[in-house]
Amino acid sequence: MDQKYNPFSLNDKLILITGASSGIGRQCAIACSLMGARVVLLGRDQERLAATLRMMTEPLKHIKYAMDLVDFKKVEEVVSDLVSKQGTIDGLINCAGVSTTLPLNSSTPEKMEHFLKTNVIGPMNLTRLVVKHSNFSKSGGSIIFISSVMGIVGDSGKVLYSMTKGALIASVKSLAVELSSRHIRVNTISPGVVESPMSQRAVYSKDRESLRRIEGLHLLGLGKTEDVAHACVYLLSDSAKWITGTNLIIDGGYLAK
Repeated sequence: MDQKYNPFSLNDKLILITGASSGIGRQCAIACSLMGARVVLLGRDQERLAATLRMMTEPLKHIKYAMDLVDFKKVEEVVSDLVSKQGTIDGLINCAGVSTTLPLNSSTPEKMEHFLKTNVIGPMNLTRLVVKHSNFSKSGGSIIFISSVMGIVGDSGKVLYSMTKGALIASVKSLAVELSSRHIRVNTISPGVVESPMSQRAVYSKDRESLRRIEGLHLLGLGKTEDVAHACVYLLSDSAKWITGTNLIIDGGYLAK
């Protein structure tokens, strides 16, 4: 075997990453650049996207767009622009999303709609545009949605978050079937609690006792953004060419008990 062969290489693949301004999305961008990909960073904050770019290998090789996924007209313009400048797309990681801990009786239709638009409709609409025949590689590729263990099991105050993350897991199965003839693989990744800006803003991070309870639910402790980013690299690479329609659980043992 060629000693230089790397089954996880993303060399010259064009990869889009949403939520690339922080947390898991930022780490995915860094990891993909290390594996040779050309990365398109998508996020709402121009300055934080620029910060991510500076952390990546060969920053001049990558581009960024500041946008909100629920600005559907802007999203369509961005996809058209990047394909015209960079060529067809080989992969997409849907990282952007929101989380909360909120009892059902404190929820409103407006809050439900916000969560659905941000966590489900926005990523699905972007995916719809990305996989158009004129925009996606003719040889196929990989689409990843970041879901959550809360899409599989429940917890108090997680109704809004769980309904959106569960929707992604269910939708991906049908999407994988629909796109299989074009060799486009579609999968979800369901992390447990990962140390990130999102988890640091969570209710359980506000006091030490609650945080210890959450840590205790993970047999291997809380995760790192690298744990999810490396799994994304795997699913984007040719090493995962026979994997589609599945949900990869990366939870430090959260669901083992």
